[in-house]
Amino acid sequence: MPTTIMMPALSAGMEEGTIARWLKAAGDAVAKGDVIVEIETDKATMEYEAEADGVLGAIVAADGATVPVNAPIAVLLAAGESASVPGGDAAPAAAAPAAAAPAPRAEPEVAERRAEARPTRIAASPLARRIARDRGVALEGLTGSGARGRIVRVDVEQASRTAMAAPVAAVAPPDAQPVAQRPTPQRPDAPHHAVPNSGVRKVIARRLSEAKATIPHFYLNASCEIDALLDLRKRLNAAGPHKLSINDFVIKAAAIALRQVPEANAAWTDEAILMFDDVDISVAVATDGGLITPIVRQADRKGLATISAEVRALAERARDGKLQPGDYQGGGFTISNLGMYGVESFAAIINPPQSCILAVGAAERRPVIRDDACVPATVMQCTLSVDHRSVDGAVGARWLAAFKSLLEQPLQLML
Repeated sequence: MPTTIMMPALSAGMEEGTIARWLKAAGDAVAKGDVIVEIETDKATMEYEAEADGVLGAIVAADGATVPVNAPIAVLLAAGESASVPGGDAAPAAAAPAAAAPAPRAEPEVAERRAEARPTRIAASPLARRIARDRGVALEGLTGSGARGRIVRVDVEQASRTAMAAPVAAVAPPDAQPVAQRPTPQRPDAPHHAVPNSGVRKVIARRLSEAKATIPHFYLNASCEIDALLDLRKRLNAAGPHKLSINDFVIKAAAIALRQVPEANAAWTDEAILMFDDVDISVAVATDGGLITPIVRQADRKGLATISAEVRALAERARDGKLQPGDYQGGGFTISNLGMYGVESFAAIINPPQSCILAVGAAERRPVIRDDACVPATVMQCTLSVDHRSVDGAVGARWLAAFKSLLEQPLQLML
């Protein structure tokens, strides 16, 4: 019989996916393992492979459609079978007698009471229901932005923010102009073009907004002199086939510092602080769809050349939208490096549920005081953003001191 292809759950917590594009058309022969469709999740665009041989029948979800997990997107036919649309007019013949059977008549008053007692089922995701319950938001009356009007998390969060803002509007002077109606610096009718938000961009916006609003950030700065590191890098690049970047040294130093100060390798939960056994470093990579953080696993146990090769491969797959869930799910610490753009220093937003993110600026020649003498040195500004719930100030300072020592004495990274 025809096999219905459902929207798969391609990542943890995935509620719905968007059909990026079909690689096979209706009527095309499909072999097991063939990539038939690209699906955009809240993390990346991923390929979905056919699980059996056959012919692609009806395509239920066209390109651009957003479909809940476990909802039909297409039909796979075996030899000799005809296409049918899941949930369409066709129904098993055995069901016809039951459908034709007359319903028992009920007295008008009884039927009316039953109709009143039967609540209308509101289409909402489980996560949206939980958030609504926690925040006291009624699902009735909300307009869903998910597939087929389904209420999803962003709808509940928007309603919660609107409810929180309502008392402020109520106490405004009668002649005050509502904020939404005040003129903005950029006229809405000014020439522009709209760039639709991808699923990845929406998730980034939501996660960073939540992180900045709910995580008590504090910031620690260090000026690292890296002349010895640059000299070692130059010698290693001249001696071998691997061309190491400054960021490769930064990743290795951060990983060893986390091994030396394991209290910083942590995540906050309401029940407990999670102390990670492995040192997994997330590395921020800019893509056309937004920022994503693939992970170098057990970075403290890997050499510089291995780290360099992994980062290059991960960055390439990230920009091509080919990352797998295992490439970006997890991680205990993030590094964001904008030094290649000439940025001197910046403070990064923590990547939840992690506790720390290191922002790395450009390496610049500056005068420094050494042994009561002013001498030139190459200095790199590093800023550590820390979640004060799970990592105390002294712990963050100890980690940053260890990291600075490793960068300024880079032979330690070779041990």
